[in-house]
Amino acid sequence: MIDLDSNPTKLIETVEVGKQLLMTRGSLTTFSVANDVAKYFAIIPALFIATYPVLKTLNIMKLATPQSAILSAVIFNALIIVALIPLALRGVKYRPLGANSIFRRNMLIYGIGGLIAPFIGIKLIDIILHALRLA
Repeated sequence: MIDLDSNPTKLIETVEVGKQLLMTRGSLTTFSVANDVAKYFAIIPALFIATYPVLKTLNIMKLATPQSAILSAVIFNALIIVALIPLALRGVKYRPLGANSIFRRNMLIYGIGGLIAPFIGIKLIDIILHALRLA
């Protein structure tokens, strides 16, 4: 970030923009990591179910077939990336709060949201694929 005005009164505004960029990056990263962890519950059982039938117990989403599980996860991933573009462009609103409250809020919204969204989204896509007999 470059200050082209050389105006010392803009320093606080520049710091706030920097914090907003940092918070947006942290929020997207938190969501992405939580999202990936949740998607493993769709992909890992589907990949290894033929070799290790005991992994069927990891299919907690009760996805129809291994093919529909993987296809549902891929489709969900493509949709969620597109859905996150507006957030990445708009950014997370900066609020002058303490680090603990920002971290707690970030984990509640983006961490838990990143865990729940794939379970719901992948299951819905799996139901649609199964109903349309596409996988």
